[in-house]
Amino acid sequence: MKVIYQEDSTPRKDGYRMPGEFENHTGTWMLWPQRPDNWRNGGKPAQEVFCNVARAIAQFEQVTMCVSPDQYENASAMLKDSGQIRVVEMTSNDAWIRDCGPTFVVNDRGDVRAVDWDFNAWGGLYDGLYFPWDQDALVAAKICEIERITRYKPDRFVLEGGSIHVDGEGTVLVTESCLLSPGRNPGFTKEQIEANLREYLNIEKVVWVKEGIDPDETNGHIDDVACFVRPGVVACIWTDDRDDPFYRIAHDAYDLLSNTIDAKGRRLKVCKLCLPKKPVRITHEESKGVDMVEGTRPRMEGDLCPGSYMNFLIVNGGVIVPQYGDENDALALEQIREMFPERKVVGVLTREILLGGGNIHCITQQQPSGKECTE
Repeated sequence: MKVIYQEDSTPRKDGYRMPGEFENHTGTWMLWPQRPDNWRNGGKPAQEVFCNVARAIAQFEQVTMCVSPDQYENASAMLKDSGQIRVVEMTSNDAWIRDCGPTFVVNDRGDVRAVDWDFNAWGGLYDGLYFPWDQDALVAAKICEIERITRYKPDRFVLEGGSIHVDGEGTVLVTESCLLSPGRNPGFTKEQIEANLREYLNIEKVVWVKEGIDPDETNGHIDDVACFVRPGVVACIWTDDRDDPFYRIAHDAYDLLSNTIDAKGRRLKVCKLCLPKKPVRITHEESKGVDMVEGTRPRMEGDLCPGSYMNFLIVNGGVIVPQYGDENDALALEQIREMFPERKVVGVLTREILLGGGNIHCITQQQPSGKECTE
């Protein structure tokens, strides 16, 4: 079978759409962490946590861990007794497959294709986090080759998977702070960006949340702030603590979403999800374990991390949720169980991932099956 690079069409024209994360998956993709200027102590603590996340997901669906040649044997050994986890060799610049990997789309027959967006490390030479990003920019194409699926390549359009959340029925959530940032698509108007989202996600309505909680990392991805639980229902971060650094962002997002009508004419139901009781900041010990390299964003003692329970992953029959050893960990799990009563909620301690700038959703990319779940 020859893999097709679909140059002259779009998912919308061909009858494909991006499904909601809550729809059935074939499996989940991950990338192995190792770069010492982002992950402390040569990435060893983060590798342990990535394995824990992979094992949690593997309770529900297959996981593919993509690993550089020099780490292939190590990753294989660490994951050898983990059941539904395969390890494949793939070079990359870092481990954020949500953002550099493909966005999968499906049609009504259950066929699966993918969108290969441009990736420039969250801002390119304007305010990106590292250089070069050339190997990350190839990850989506490599995954499509492995899976032997057709991919679409928008013309010079930068987008990351963590900056979009869809309901599978015509609505997408995004943030203005990210999609309108100067480092991504400075030649595009807001209307042109919406037009690209319509063509490549096959959506009808773009809901613009003002900002995210990680302006220094991704310019504020939506996946730390809100997501679709199911069509017509969204989860949104929340705190009553006026001293919380994310208080205003949480309330602004909640107010906007509570007054939003989706593409199907439904007023969104908004479920509150607590933030950690104590904001997460990098310690001295954690900071000094990261190499200082020119051109890479440093990790400094006292830096505020985008700690959010919202950065979870919905899988077949489950939800994999960040935990921080915080007073609100149990409350977050309970609130998510209420949102997903039909799924098993699994918490994983993920501080080591957060220290690198993201969390569970950021280090994973689901591949939809295109079929209805029969579980």
